[in-house]
Amino acid sequence: MHVLALSSSRVGDGGYLTAAVPLINGFLGAKPLRLAFVPFATADNNDESYLAKVKEGLSSLPHELCLVTPENGRAVIEATDGIVVGGGNTFKLLHDIYRYDLFALIRESVENGKPYIGWSAGSNLAGRTICTTNDMPIIQPQSFTAFGFLPFQLNPHYYNVVIEGFHGETRDQRLNEFLLVNPGVPVVGLPEGTALHRNGDRLQFLGTQDAALFQQPALTAIAERKFLSPGSDLSFLLQA
Repeated sequence: MHVLALSSSRVGDGGYLTAAVPLINGFLGAKPLRLAFVPFATADNNDESYLAKVKEGLSSLPHELCLVTPENGRAVIEATDGIVVGGGNTFKLLHDIYRYDLFALIRESVENGKPYIGWSAGSNLAGRTICTTNDMPIIQPQSFTAFGFLPFQLNPHYYNVVIEGFHGETRDQRLNEFLLVNPGVPVVGLPEGTALHRNGDRLQFLGTQDAALFQQPALTAIAERKFLSPGSDLSFLLQA
């Protein structure tokens, strides 16, 4: 499998997909490809506008983006060379992919060699389930089960901050809650501007800052947070 899971579409004050372009370019190579773009993470359903925005962000690359719609989804995915899944609300994205009967097709296409690129919500779907997304469940999908291209959990936009006087849970506390009821399932927190690149049996962490790996070996154990430096080989997580 060939998978690129990007944490975010923007980094800091940078432009839309600006930081992602070199990572996508290195992932896909120079040969022009036709790519199916899945826009369903947007709550306003303005898919044409979303496509135009992505096309502008990736305009320096030689690839053609083809919009996936409820009507043409299967035909577009079958006819193109790869799959791009944009960010937005993870629950809406997975709900629509199930609703339009595209889940099995996308999963099988990637398992059979088509490259998969996702950012934010699109990256959440690359993992086992969407249970470690940051998004509000604005709609209920058929299942929380995601594609499983990466056999662990992802948390894009990872950022753990403690605010004095604020009593809501931090990101680390919320991820620890997941680990308490799912012991043994690793979670990778991806800060903005970072990505995971799977090429067959090899998994590499890309970016300019550390990611966080959370693991909890048993129900009663305290979750361990380990920092991962850019360039780290994470292939061992493919056995998760």
